[in-house]
Amino acid sequence: MNYPNWNQTLESSSLNNGQWAIDNRPLVLAVDDNRDNLELLTQILDLFGCDCVGAIDGYSALSAAVDRSPDLIVLDICLPDLDGIELVKRIKQNPELVNIPIVAVTALAKAEDRDRILQAGCVAYLSKPFNIKDLETIIRHHLNYQPFLVEF
Repeated sequence: MNYPNWNQTLESSSLNNGQWAIDNRPLVLAVDDNRDNLELLTQILDLFGCDCVGAIDGYSALSAAVDRSPDLIVLDICLPDLDGIELVKRIKQNPELVNIPIVAVTALAKAEDRDRILQAGCVAYLSKPFNIKDLETIIRHHLNYQPFLVEF
């Protein structure tokens, strides 16, 4: 099996402005109060070609959004301190964050929950357990990004 020469690959992948191509990975803020779910989500996002920062509650998610200005937020709605709906409202009130697309990934599966979540400002909704291909499609669409193709 032929393995790539990573040093040569990195050197040849530099962009005209001197940055590495790997720096162009979109940043996604993943928010889930269940640490196992958060770890799984960050691993999936990495496979999709995204950099990821995680948060386990609403206040730390809001702080991370302000500090890091992610390209997309994947948000659990049921959080212990500041629920996801309130978090979405606060993000949408901040002029620096208002245009960040927010994807809800939640255990709330009723039609009225979905409607309430989308009306709050989320661009997409997935109920848990979610299909990985559906998540990938949503992420690609809202990031307008073509990461590595990963077969699940």
